[in-house]
Amino acid sequence: MKKAVILLSGGLDSTTTLAIAQDEGFTLYGLTFRYGQRHQFEIAASQKIAQVYNLADHIITEINLRAFGGSALTDDIDVPKDRSVNTMKESIPITYVPARNTIFLSFALAWAEVLNTSHIFLGINAMDYSGYPDCRPEYIQSFETMANLATKAGVEGNQFITIHTPLISMTKGDIIKKGLSLGVDYSLTHSCYDPDKEGMACGRCDACRLRQKGFREAGTTDPINYSVLP
Repeated sequence: MKKAVILLSGGLDSTTTLAIAQDEGFTLYGLTFRYGQRHQFEIAASQKIAQVYNLADHIITEINLRAFGGSALTDDIDVPKDRSVNTMKESIPITYVPARNTIFLSFALAWAEVLNTSHIFLGINAMDYSGYPDCRPEYIQSFETMANLATKAGVEGNQFITIHTPLISMTKGDIIKKGLSLGVDYSLTHSCYDPDKEGMACGRCDACRLRQKGFREAGTTDPINYSVLP
């Protein structure tokens, strides 16, 4: 039995990554974070997705990144709205949470060691992304090198920790096409940075605009509702 830890946010990318990993024969252990983000709708989505995909285990762990702030997702800072994709790529946006993927991967690495597995799946993407520095291939390569220096399993040579990023070179449209081919129900997912009190996506933040761009490229309709259609 091949086991793997998967970082499961409840969003489109992590759910597609989950479907890919399961299709490759992995038994999956989902890890979700309540890190002080603006809302809990993604976490609720991750719970539904974990049930639908019958994960071996699903842990929701707490980290208070709001104590540090510094991001529109963890501080009292407005979420950028109505930006073009080209504008998104010009600089690192205020929705970037400092060191978030490094923190998340470190937790995943710890659980992988306990589970005695060398496989971690992460749904990051370097093509249609919002300028985050921890979504780049060179970042993943460096973390993987560090992981094999920092763990008992790596030092003893029993196993080589591998960070799987199957979406990293795919466009958002290609990601959606892949997910649909594997039967992903995207109505279960949540991407919006700034939903209303009922959880409806705003349609104006970077995440909503990139998501809608992907569905247009995939030639299909997004099954979720928006307050404003991007």
